[in-house]
Parts: sequence; structure tokens; C-alpha cells
Amino acid sequence: MIHMETQIKASLIALLEAIKASNGKIISEEMDRLDDLLNRGRATLHPQLVHFLERRSYAKAVMFLGGQTDIPVGVCGGRAGRAGGDDL
Repeated sequence: MIHMETQIKASLIALLEAIKASNGKIISEEMDRLDDLLNRGRATLHPQLVHFLERRSYAKAVMFLGGQTDIPVGVCGGRAGRAGGDDL
């Protein structure tokens, strides 16, 4: 699983750099790669990482893989996402 997380992180970084550079070819390639890695590793990856990848919350996925614990809650869930809701 650690090897797959390393691949996911590298792909996420390449994707985010491609977005900044407006490189559509690399964006498409890395999104396809991330979808493939998610499909192959879904059963063994941490559920929160799966959630971020499914929702295409790529910056949050990088934060998660970097060990950050103060990842902002989005509109898909958690206290800030729904009134009176619990964190996922």
C-alpha cells in the first residue's frame, strides 16, 4: 500500500503542476492515472484518501498523504458541509 500511496502522491503533484501550467495533456494523463490507481487500490487505501480521490479533491489528498491533520472540511460532508452534521 505504501508504494501505491507514493505513486498517488507523485501523480497528484504532477497533476497540480500541470494545472498551474495549463498543460491539458498532462492533466488528462494524470487524472487517468489517478483513476486507475484508485480502482486498483480502493480496498486497501485509507477511506479518507479514497474519499478525496473520488471527489477529485486533489489538494486535500496531497495534504492527507503529507500527514497533515488540519485538512479543511468541504461541502461534501462534515460540520461545515451540513448543518449539525458529524465529521466523516
